[in-house]
Amino acid sequence: MALAINWYGLAADAVLVVHFAFVAFIVLGLCFIWIGYFLGLASVRNFYFRVAHLLCMGFVVWQSLTNRMCPSTTWENKLRKLAGEGQYKGSFLEHWIHKIMFFELSPKTFLAIYAGVFLAIVLSLIFVFPRLPAFLRRTPKPAASGAKETPGPGTR
Repeated sequence: MALAINWYGLAADAVLVVHFAFVAFIVLGLCFIWIGYFLGLASVRNFYFRVAHLLCMGFVVWQSLTNRMCPSTTWENKLRKLAGEGQYKGSFLEHWIHKIMFFELSPKTFLAIYAGVFLAIVLSLIFVFPRLPAFLRRTPKPAASGAKETPGPGTR
């Protein structure tokens, strides 16, 4: 007897795992920034991590403000339908990730939560300022021609 593989079901599970990773990146990333700040970890000031973190949460807030369904949820639901599965039923992994990620709250409540997390991320950018990449750092301008340069301390 051959084992039939439900590719649509597997694809739906993969979308769910990526969606969960996206949520975890936002939530755990914010925790990492503040814990890392107090522990003195330089990695929490990584510019690219911080920009990606802000953009991810900004996307979530934008979706909520514009009443758009999350594309991950839409894709997963379509794949589950193609797989012949009901929405959010099936594998062990799927069942538990959904229990962790999805709540029955009003859209306004979700918007308030998203806005609060976004504000916390913005505040983390202010209080735990990221280390700017070289191309964004200000460099001292060379002295104008004919102007006398003053030597720095310890030079003659």
